[in-house]
Amino acid sequence: MPGARTFEYAVLRVVPRVERGEFVNAGVILYCRAAGFLDAAVELDRSRLLAIAPRADVATIEAHLDGLVRVCRGGEGSGPIGALAQAERFKWLTSPRSTSLQVSEVHEGLCGDPAEALQDALRTHVRREA
Repeated sequence: MPGARTFEYAVLRVVPRVERGEFVNAGVILYCRAAGFLDAAVELDRSRLLAIAPRADVATIEAHLDGLVRVCRGGEGSGPIGALAQAERFKWLTSPRSTSLQVSEVHEGLCGDPAEALQDALRTHVRREA
């Protein structure tokens, strides 16, 4: 693929009860250093979440997911982590944690357009197949 650039991505997971290990994929973080691109896309499927955790506080979970997107994008309202360089933010965002919001291992790929690759990863890893 001429002009292709490497990128890294991780899937955001909602793990409502960590001890059970069940999760719902809720978004993707994608970093392409060569393009100066770091962004996240989130689409929480509430019905899937409530199927495994009927008492989940969906509004709070969505607020935390939105917070991760703000940190990913940086700038005003993203807090001290959002002020870090893109590579440092990506590393922080993809660090393993044992909370109700977790990330998958980091994967790599090639793309011509990182924004398009982010949407493709969202379709592949988060959305239900029709």
